[in-house]
Amino acid sequence: MASITVKQLFSHPIKGLTPYECDRAFLTEGHGIKGDRAFALMFTDSIETGERPVLENIPWMSKKHFAVQNDWPLLAALECRYQSETGILTVKLEGVTVLESETKTATGRDRIGSFFTEYISIIEPTKEARHPTQTPLLLVGDSSGETRYPDREPVHISILSQATLDNLSDIAGTFVDVRRFRPNIVIDGVSAWEEFNWMGKEFQLGNARILVSAKIGRCANIEVNPDTGNRDLPLFSLLQQHFGHAQTGILAKIISSGNVAIGDMLAVNC
Repeated sequence: MASITVKQLFSHPIKGLTPYECDRAFLTEGHGIKGDRAFALMFTDSIETGERPVLENIPWMSKKHFAVQNDWPLLAALECRYQSETGILTVKLEGVTVLESETKTATGRDRIGSFFTEYISIIEPTKEARHPTQTPLLLVGDSSGETRYPDREPVHISILSQATLDNLSDIAGTFVDVRRFRPNIVIDGVSAWEEFNWMGKEFQLGNARILVSAKIGRCANIEVNPDTGNRDLPLFSLLQQHFGHAQTGILAKIISSGNVAIGDMLAVNC
């Protein structure tokens, strides 16, 4: 296997919102990247009637309970920046700050929930939306990074090769932005789609160890422009047309904790 290196690293502090590109991360055994999808915007009709729960401790739920770009594409038009040091979430629309609020206080969380409730009330869901009703939203999750709301309950990281992305750009006849796929790690030095041959294999990634566990089945969210929120590229149908499936990238479990940084190697464990 040729020399494979880490090209990009991403974390997604709030599920369905703007990714954060970083130059290094710590991979935690049995968890992944702490802080990745640590928050989510949950519809209040996902809560059983009775007392309001402790929002910091909401357990994992399937994504139909949350406001995500697959259902509400125009969430992508918001530039959302979360500062883990301060717990402040800043939201901009067309370069103008429309929200700045704390995530560590009840008042701040209420402001965030109210903002996104109002925002989705004036936009349209997709026809395939799992949760098309515009019920109020609450910010759930904890700034410690212990909570996690990925699409799949088993903890994991997601990996995509640059060559696969380049191949999709060639097929689409235009640049395909990696943010459409919301990976944690982009790798270089491997041929297109080669990562699909790694199921069940262990790798050294930086000084962590991972086990590749599954291919990633995609939804229509990959058709959403990550800057405008418009569904402007038929990637979902192109995958099915050219490859007979709608999969890109792979999932991996962290089996030994460690650091990973841009330029680090990904190598098969012998």
